[in-house]
Amino acid sequence: MSRAPVIWLLTDNKPGHRNQLKGLGNRLRVKVGASLHWINAEKVAAPLWRALLAIPPTMDKALPHPDLIIAAGTGTHKLLLSLRRLKKTGTLVIMKPGFPRNWVDGAIIPAHDGVSENPTTLITEGVINTVTPLARMTDKPEALLLLGGPSPHFDWDDDVILGQVTHLIGEYTQWRWTISGSRRTPEALKARLNELAGPKITVADPDSTHEDWLSQQVAASRAIWVTPDSMSMVCEAATSGLPTGLLQLPPHTGSRVAAGVQQLVEAGHVARWSDHATVMGGKTGQETPLWEADRAARWIIQHWLTPADPRKEQARSNT
Repeated sequence: MSRAPVIWLLTDNKPGHRNQLKGLGNRLRVKVGASLHWINAEKVAAPLWRALLAIPPTMDKALPHPDLIIAAGTGTHKLLLSLRRLKKTGTLVIMKPGFPRNWVDGAIIPAHDGVSENPTTLITEGVINTVTPLARMTDKPEALLLLGGPSPHFDWDDDVILGQVTHLIGEYTQWRWTISGSRRTPEALKARLNELAGPKITVADPDSTHEDWLSQQVAASRAIWVTPDSMSMVCEAATSGLPTGLLQLPPHTGSRVAAGVQQLVEAGHVARWSDHATVMGGKTGQETPLWEADRAARWIIQHWLTPADPRKEQARSNT
């Protein structure tokens, strides 16, 4: 494509969905100079009949005509479907949609959703995120602990988590630790973590950290430990390229997220709690970084943003 492609990013503004769009959009901007335009699907009236008949609603006249529309989140699906017959425009959905995949031109779906790959579907290991793998790891003994909270996928136990945190700190006394909870971390556990603060232990308040806090902490760390309840958090840690270990919680039977986390363990992207000596010893087990945003961007460019590709021409012939 001789000019920079125009890409609309449809969001429902849920943090996880927005994070996936941002990670993918960033790589498309770096690789092909894509012009990114965010659209809040909640502010565009797209009733079901428009989605079913593929009749576009009135859009902001200032928006340039898109070469590609990418949507993430159920709240964006009606708008995406209503736009799917725009001329010379491809349509992509992130995550398993609640409609037939052949209604749009392509899909990017994590492996734990149990969908089979085909020429218009890319299956990712875990979920796309905004983290860029580090070119070089610090030599300083700095470790980052990221804690989630109760979820439908694991049996959460404050005492178990606190016990593992204090075990690591007590076992590796020469290390400096930064601990952060999240919006889901129980207040009682946050209070107990705050009591650990000291010269070698910083406890961050997730409500007062800035947008770039995580990337800055990752860049300053030599190891990361995360709770397994958040697939996004696990994938962000693994994408950094740093040795990453999982705190141990019992998985719920039949949880797709728990199965997805286990797949990342088996692939060597993250380590089990029992392997903490390996993580702290600086060994990742990863031959290549888990950088799914970059892999997905390359797939999109090949299929939809390269003029020589016949599938792109087919996608653009929709009327």
